[in-house]
Amino acid sequence: MKYSAEQQHYVKFSRDSRDARDSLDWNVLDDSLADNQRWSTWPELEKLMRGPSPYPAFVIEDAGAIDTDLGVLKTGKEADVFLVERATESRSAVLAAKRYRSAEQRLFHRSSAYTEGRSVRRSRDARAIKNGSSYGREVEAARWADAEWTYLRMAYEHGIPVPYPVQICGTEIMMEFIEDPEHPGVAAPRLQATHPGSELLHSYWEQLVAAMHAFARMGFAHGDLSPYNVLAAGERLVIIDLPQLVDLAGNLQGAELLARDCKNMCAWFTSRGLEVDDGDLLGELLAAAW
Repeated sequence: MKYSAEQQHYVKFSRDSRDARDSLDWNVLDDSLADNQRWSTWPELEKLMRGPSPYPAFVIEDAGAIDTDLGVLKTGKEADVFLVERATESRSAVLAAKRYRSAEQRLFHRSSAYTEGRSVRRSRDARAIKNGSSYGREVEAARWADAEWTYLRMAYEHGIPVPYPVQICGTEIMMEFIEDPEHPGVAAPRLQATHPGSELLHSYWEQLVAAMHAFARMGFAHGDLSPYNVLAAGERLVIIDLPQLVDLAGNLQGAELLARDCKNMCAWFTSRGLEVDDGDLLGELLAAAW
């Protein structure tokens, strides 16, 4: 089996991390951790900063757990996703940590089309965002992280296939690492990179439509849905990147953004041999939303 450079990077870091963890003397371990390690932030968090209960088995609540950065999984224009191993003496779990960049480091600013209809609670924050001050840019970055956290929790609780949201701390969201079931420890590929057979392609379509209907029934559209924001984890799809979720009732461009989601996804499925119509899908979703 040949791995991509990204996958080889993860496999190496994962192996090195396990070797390092096995060599630790947990009885004498103190605050002198390696540069890529920290104590778990879980104990410091309030309830709403943790994922929905009941917690999945891979969530480690131990206050003595250590988080070890394993390397970068994905880079983006506004945030990077890192692999983090959270481990105690007896157990460990690999998580994905999405870290939003500071205002100065972000490579672009999301269109205001996504945030139409959203309110800012504090008038000072609203003014700062409108004026584009340094404080305002920091507030805006934190808003995107908070938005993604809120929407991840909401989607997960409504049964939509998204990564389980483990915790949020500042502008870092830790979530379930979606791996390729055929290659444990390797990230699931994006849907764009896959070429499923006819039966699996039909199954993927049914899963996608069900997820989009679930969003619509809640009154939302993904707003940036494409084969690049969907992971193919074996026989199941997992939708990622939710900070721009669009309120279909409160956003005047909501229907337009939903139409773009439909067009993007239908174009991919058609390119793989399944003839589907984006207009029909849009009509179904708008009916479900109203």
